[in-house]
Amino acid sequence: MKASIAPATLEQAQDMGLLPEEFDQIKEILGRTPNFTEMCVYSVMWSEHCSYKNSIKWLKTLPKDGPHMLVKAGEENAGIVDIGDGLGCAFKIESHNHPSAIEPYQGAATGVGGINRDIFTMGARPIAQLNSLRFGELSNPRTKWLLEGVVKGIGDYGNSFGIPIVGGEVFFDKSYQVNPLVNAMSVGILESDKIISATASGPGNPVYIVGSATGKDGIQGASFASKDITEESANDLPSVQVGDPFQEKLLLEATLELSQTNAVVGMQDMGAAGITCSTSEMSAAGDVGMDIHLDRVPLRQEDMEPFEILLSESQERMLVVVRNGHEEEVKAIFDKWDLHAEHIGEVTEGDRIRYFMHGELVGDVPGSTLVLGGGAPVYDREYRQPAWYADAQRFDPASVPVPTIQECVDIAHKLVCLPNIASKRWVWEQYDSMVGTINRSTNRPSDAGVVSVRGTQKALALTVDCNARYVEADPEIGTAIAVAEAARNISCTGAEPSAITNCLNFGNPYNPEVYWQFVGAIQGMGRACRHFNTPVTGGNVSFYNQTANPDGSAKAVFPTPTIGMVGVMHDRQHHTGLNFQEKGELIFLLGPSTGCINASEYLANVVGIQRSPAPYFDLEHEGKLHACLRDIAQKQLAAASHDVADGGLFVTLLEMAMPGGLGFDIVTDDEVRIDGFLFGEGQGRAVVSLREEDQDDFFDVCDAHGVSATLLGHVTKGKIVVDDASFGFCDELRAYYDNALEEMLEEA
Repeated sequence: MKASIAPATLEQAQDMGLLPEEFDQIKEILGRTPNFTEMCVYSVMWSEHCSYKNSIKWLKTLPKDGPHMLVKAGEENAGIVDIGDGLGCAFKIESHNHPSAIEPYQGAATGVGGINRDIFTMGARPIAQLNSLRFGELSNPRTKWLLEGVVKGIGDYGNSFGIPIVGGEVFFDKSYQVNPLVNAMSVGILESDKIISATASGPGNPVYIVGSATGKDGIQGASFASKDITEESANDLPSVQVGDPFQEKLLLEATLELSQTNAVVGMQDMGAAGITCSTSEMSAAGDVGMDIHLDRVPLRQEDMEPFEILLSESQERMLVVVRNGHEEEVKAIFDKWDLHAEHIGEVTEGDRIRYFMHGELVGDVPGSTLVLGGGAPVYDREYRQPAWYADAQRFDPASVPVPTIQECVDIAHKLVCLPNIASKRWVWEQYDSMVGTINRSTNRPSDAGVVSVRGTQKALALTVDCNARYVEADPEIGTAIAVAEAARNISCTGAEPSAITNCLNFGNPYNPEVYWQFVGAIQGMGRACRHFNTPVTGGNVSFYNQTANPDGSAKAVFPTPTIGMVGVMHDRQHHTGLNFQEKGELIFLLGPSTGCINASEYLANVVGIQRSPAPYFDLEHEGKLHACLRDIAQKQLAAASHDVADGGLFVTLLEMAMPGGLGFDIVTDDEVRIDGFLFGEGQGRAVVSLREEDQDDFFDVCDAHGVSATLLGHVTKGKIVVDDASFGFCDELRAYYDNALEEMLEEA
């Protein structure tokens, strides 16, 4: 008997990541022992990466409804929000962590390619990309190798594909040493009445595979993403896909041309689990089945086994259900773009998906049993608070000596050179960030990437945010802060937050302490999203991000629920940047004058205290602050607006000063500790600069929203002064800030 249709064994099932009880469940579903090919199908579709079996219970508690929703979470490849004028914005974020840990260049590049396909398979043209990256300590040579490979992979693929990278973040901590995080977000625009669904329908309609040929790259990639990284993970290199951005560009144009016809019934990207995933998910969504002939699939390599064709994650491919009678129209479009378009099967009645090879039936499974929300397993895992959490809550800031003003000068200079604070210029200079943005002529920085919507006065404000140290300190508060900071960044530009997508990066869900972090993060996200009326449109869960030790123990990464947020700016003339405009502007702090040093970069990497509670956070106040910031922008009262975040108030002011080579002269609040005032990261604060003649109108807006505004000082020509003490000149600190990361990379 051929291996592909020989009965599978329990040992094979476990090698593929299935539990013994899941193997029994599959036998019960089929009424027999699955053959090897069928076992492969179940192994990838029931993997954590595809089924969300350990997370779906909690994901369902997140808010999905909002005033702008066109496509909700779970309905299609990505969520879509209504931005007016008959247009929708499709956006999503996903992880490519494990592939990037093994082969950083291709791992990151194919992550970019995959998330863009999720957008344009719906008929949306991608207009912007963002990314959120996490690495280990820069002093480790492997970190340098990973960082260089990931950044080059993102840059080469994105630049060749021709979509600007308009925002992102890079964070370093030893917890990510073995297992980096590579989260990629894509945003696209489409006509809201021309959304292409990822649903199969119409028995007898032909099924086509379009795009590139299929090879052996990426086989079992979904299963690879659902287990720990170990010393043997290099043996899984075939699980890393290989991308071709030029093929993707052709596929984009062909797909968008196809979307303008009446030939498409449904279409889905072939991402994780390849043909297996797209056939089963599209069938299950439409309550239909499919007959698929694997020998018709264009191959790059000879003698591929049925399971290899089914599980391959070769890039730049789509599955298209074509309306009967339109076959030649579809073929002509893909011929024009020099891409494959091969008829590989048909939609059928019922829910059976049958796979054939040279006329021989090699797999016969009910599609509804394979998918999330269908027959895939759903687990309710145990969770418990870790012992160290209670100890961390007992941290007393009074145990940290309050520095003098002169000691604060040294702290400030040290802080701006830390890798989490210093400029990431070395990274973003490798990306094309200007094409299509409204900053093209002015290059004015702002708290979120801002991209014009062509043909309208609108713009989209886009951001990715998560301070994982806050989430480690308190998962619920830390994740609520991530949502709040994203909304704060968008509000600073003058845009209104609309909705979020998320990429939830955690350790092993079978570890009760890790699962406690996950549950807390979901609860915090839900609470914040309901408060800001920013529903969750979808995203990605990535478990098993941890280092497996030889003794069998494991150390998880910081819990990192990355938040991607989209906001709408109805008139882009109201866009407010973050940089001071001229000497003499008045500088105001909006929000509380807090001396909180908890979980700050200062406390962790200058003082050296790693565990403390989350920083000050008041969700009710955040909503008032954001509304105030938007009102200030729309009334064009602010010369500059910037939120107080990593590094605290001093870093915020420096970031506002550096673009124009200006400085600032401020006075601290003598009622709070000076290090907390300057370097603490208490939330709910923003800095606004304005002309003196706009003060009265500015105070009226702040009073109307119930937000306090404290005069800090004024913008100078270049000198930086705090409480009459010189902290140097802007150009001097900018040299430290701009060059620190590159110098650390040279030393690594």
